[in-house]
Formats: sequence, C-alpha cells, structure tokens
Amino acid sequence: MSSQTPIGPADSSKVPRFAGFATFARLPRADQVERADVAVVGVPFDSGVSYRPGARFGPASVREASRLLRPYHPDLDVSPFATAQVVDAGDIALNPFNIGEAIETLQHGAEALTAGGTSLVTVGGDHTIALPLLRAAAKKHGPVALLHFDAHLDTWDTYFGEPYTHGTPFRRASEEGLLDTSALSHVGTRGPLYGKRDLEEDRRLGFGIVTSGDVLRRGVGETVDALRQRIGDRPLYVSVDIDVLDPAHAPGTGTPEAGGMTSRELLEILRGLRGCNLIGADVVELAPAYDHAEITAIAASHVAYDLVSLLSLRKNENQGTER
Repeated sequence: MSSQTPIGPADSSKVPRFAGFATFARLPRADQVERADVAVVGVPFDSGVSYRPGARFGPASVREASRLLRPYHPDLDVSPFATAQVVDAGDIALNPFNIGEAIETLQHGAEALTAGGTSLVTVGGDHTIALPLLRAAAKKHGPVALLHFDAHLDTWDTYFGEPYTHGTPFRRASEEGLLDTSALSHVGTRGPLYGKRDLEEDRRLGFGIVTSGDVLRRGVGETVDALRQRIGDRPLYVSVDIDVLDPAHAPGTGTPEAGGMTSRELLEILRGLRGCNLIGADVVELAPAYDHAEITAIAASHVAYDLVSLLSLRKNENQGTER
C-alpha cells in the first residue's frame, strides 16, 4: 500500500450526498490519485443474457445507490477508504455486437488495471464478464478458488450453440484451467433445471453446492465454516450474481428465481470471509429497468462495499506481513 494518506470520499457535511460526481461511494477517480490499492470498475455489457436485458445499465445504477455508503464498516471494524486507497476506475467499454472481442477487451483491461498490484471489484454487466476476469486473475495468481453466489449454476455448455454467454462462464473457466477444482462452490442456487444431468456435469467440473435452502437450514455460521474449510488459504475470487437474492430483495435482475437468500444472509456470509486470501470479485446481473425504489441497486452497492472492505483489510494484512 502507498505510504501516502489515502484520499477518501467527498465530505457529506460539505457536499450533500445527492450532489457531486456519481463515483462509487463518492470516491476519487483513478486519474486523481497516483496509485490504487483497490479499484471499483464498471463493465456495462449485457450481450450475453438469455432472458431479460438491461444489465448494461447496472454500473451506473450501483454508483447512484452507493452515494449513501459511509466510510466506516462497523461489522468488519474497518474504515476501508482510510486504510487503503480505493478509487472508481470508471467503465471498461466493450463492443456490444461481438462477444468474443468484448471478452478479450475486458481481459486486457483487467490485466492493465491490476498490473501494479491493484485489486478489482467489478460491477456488471451480465455474468459473461466473469470469464475474462478469471482469465486475468489466473494469469496473475494461478488457478483460483471460486465462491459463486447465484441462483443458477452457470456451468452449462452452450446456449443456441454459442459457448460464451452469461450461463456458461464457469464451464469455460474450468475447461481452461483457471480454477482450483478442489475449492469451488456455488452458493444460493435454487429453482428448476433442464435435467439431472446439469447437476452431474457441474459435479464433474469440481463444484460443491450450497443451495439457498441449505443456508436456511444450516444458518450463516455453519455455511461460512464449510466454505472456509473448502477454500483454505488459496487465492480466492468471489463472483456475486445479484439474483442469488430472493426477488423480494432483488427484483431488478434478468432471470429471477423464487426462494432466494436475503440480503442480510448474503452480507453476513461475505463478512465471514474475513482473513481469506481474497484477490478479486465481481457483482453482476443488476438490471435497473426491473428494479423498484432502488431495492436491487442498494443491495448490490452494499455487496460491493463489503467486498471492497474485505480487500482493504487484506491489503493491510499483507502490508503488515511485509514489514
């Protein structure tokens, strides 16, 4: 981490939260600081969706909802913007008419942003973007452990014969050797599948499954213990599809499924990952056209805030080890 004092959010006692530039949590832009420990970057892309479109407007919606975030996280006992330099790195613009080109562009963009040691929290966009982000992460860290919070498996082979969609990123990631197959978990899955074979193929790829019903029956504490045991100290990437939440907590998404987790459960599980070797994360599939009173955007902004806080803590733990 830089020895300079981090530049934090705009002071809400001087500039009201509803005024000023709409960066994430009102943080400085990447071009306003010398370097960044953690960067929040938007990827306004939804050409990989199979049902309701609109996730390309997710990053802007999350930024707007994040205006109310405050600089101290009491549950994690950290001031993430004071202990690490966190910035808003803007958006990585992708070609909406060519998914293959878009995937390559995002991978190169993520590699460039993380080249100096910056960790990313990426706000999508649809779940297609997880593949190039995992490519960039694995290029730097080797095969990574993965916690995938989602109503769906996203390990299908193709849609309409196409291998790159929001339902296939983790099949491709597994095939490409980007994932540590001893440390993979879906969390919050539920709803109908195309057939039992979906589960069999998912298991063959190395994934364990913690359904939303499992979270309900076991509780957050037992769920966290099981996930941490599976992850160990491996480099960890966390991918959060906001549809892991029940539609009551996240109506603004493209493929909603009844019977999901609450926002409280999701946030508590994320907070339980403190001390894990988190190296990057994404929050995807917010489609604001289907949102109501910013319910989904508020949830997504808090998820991103918790992920930033975990990365800030991790940066400081690593800094302390190096001293």
